[in-house]
Amino acid sequence: MQFASLGSGSRGNATLIEAGSTLVMVDCGFSCRETERRMQRLGRSPEQLAAVLVTHEHGDHIRGVAVLARKYALPVWLSNGTGRMLQANDLPDVRRIDGKTDIEIGDLVVRPYTVPHDAREPCQYVFTDGNHRFGMLTDSGRITAHIRDCLDACDALLLECNHDTDMLANGPYPERLKQRVGGPLGHLSNRQAGELLEQIDTSHLQHVVAAHLSDRNNRPELARQALAAPLACAPEWIGMAGQDDGLEWRVIN
Repeated sequence: MQFASLGSGSRGNATLIEAGSTLVMVDCGFSCRETERRMQRLGRSPEQLAAVLVTHEHGDHIRGVAVLARKYALPVWLSNGTGRMLQANDLPDVRRIDGKTDIEIGDLVVRPYTVPHDAREPCQYVFTDGNHRFGMLTDSGRITAHIRDCLDACDALLLECNHDTDMLANGPYPERLKQRVGGPLGHLSNRQAGELLEQIDTSHLQHVVAAHLSDRNNRPELARQALAAPLACAPEWIGMAGQDDGLEWRVIN
């Protein structure tokens, strides 16, 4: 089982997960042409995809979903609320998730779980191939007991570290936007992501990757430090899913 990122941040997000002969993508916030280019960089092509899973309807997560799905006849998994906002009737093959029932896609079993974010019916995902578990958490304004339960004892995690609280408070955003980003339906700070690691079983972790960093309100070294501290590891061990260069394949053994 392995995972990679095509890119992560406010200008576009897409993550690949692969197990056996099954390749899926979570979100597609890039144009179809850019998605094809970034997949090629990782040695994959859209023809190999078994499905696209969508977390929520914000543009940096869905910008390329419809065009990619139509061009390559891909099934798209999403919640009812996300489907209404995305106008899912335009998609060739829509599959619904309810935020609590596991779904099977080839060699992967996927558990959707709900998160607090300012979208219609947002969710995140935990993937397993039967031996290992990979958990994703981005676009959540706070950590809930349900999130902790879902991400407990994963073998790899991709965690949102959107902002440093001091940089956000002192940064260029208007006050209303600062409140939205740092609020309970906004985005996770470095501190909140680090606190999650303190609250769950991390003994199985082979990879921890920081994602969805703000260009203006964060720096990679701050995110790495926040995630490394509760794990008592070197900051350099923490991976980074960048906006432009994404993340190379990480294998979960």
